[in-house]
Amino acid sequence: MNRLFTKIHALAFQLRMFLRNGSVHRYEYAVEMSSDTAAANVVRMVGTGRKVLEIGAGPGSITRLLSRQNQCEVTAIELDDSAIEKLGEFCKRVIKIDLNTADWRDALSDDGPFESIVIADVLEHLVDPWQALAAARSLLARDGELIVSLPHVGHNAIVACLLNADFEYRDFGLLDRTHIRFFGIKNIQRLFQDANLKIVEARFVIRTPERTELAAQWNMLSDDLRTILARNPYGNIYQVVVKVVATDGIDSGLDLTRLTAINKPSS
Repeated sequence: MNRLFTKIHALAFQLRMFLRNGSVHRYEYAVEMSSDTAAANVVRMVGTGRKVLEIGAGPGSITRLLSRQNQCEVTAIELDDSAIEKLGEFCKRVIKIDLNTADWRDALSDDGPFESIVIADVLEHLVDPWQALAAARSLLARDGELIVSLPHVGHNAIVACLLNADFEYRDFGLLDRTHIRFFGIKNIQRLFQDANLKIVEARFVIRTPERTELAAQWNMLSDDLRTILARNPYGNIYQVVVKVVATDGIDSGLDLTRLTAINKPSS
């Protein structure tokens, strides 16, 4: 019932956006704050009344809530012109920036530092996510926080694709055709360690393969093979959402490999 409500809510949102703007951006979606989605977790982690930089804000699906619900002052950077048109409604400032250029942070020299920096499902689209993360870190206030979400390449639905010899790129989801970097749990941990950042809060977005866009690939596997894969402790982790801060050299923060991923879908 909850999943049906979420789908109806999303369709209603897209209809409202179409009637209002005459179009719906590819990455425009409703964020149901009572859900366990990556976007909802990001908004909750940011909190209220913060000075925020949203990197790769898209058409403002998260931005809208940060500004209106959380009462944050948001500066956004984005490359897509059609998305930028939508962002102006929610942001103090919107800057057109290509994150694949080495000096993109220079355009923000007069805007920072920021209390919170959001990078939601962006790093996997970049040629050098390590450089982008280091640049973002330099824009943080002294006690600032980065909130980052990433898709998990070790999900059992992707394993099913590999076993079926069909790495099935799509227009959205885990194998979005614009993804050029892929991260397992240990890779995500190292990504932040290498940037001298430590994880202080983490959430796993849990989805069984049957609940993903790649369900057909999973269903092609034999029952025995699915049973074996179900033992993978990380197999149902669809996305990872973390809050990270600059490391103090003493406390190493949370270790994602030691966190428990409950292998059952949430309601």
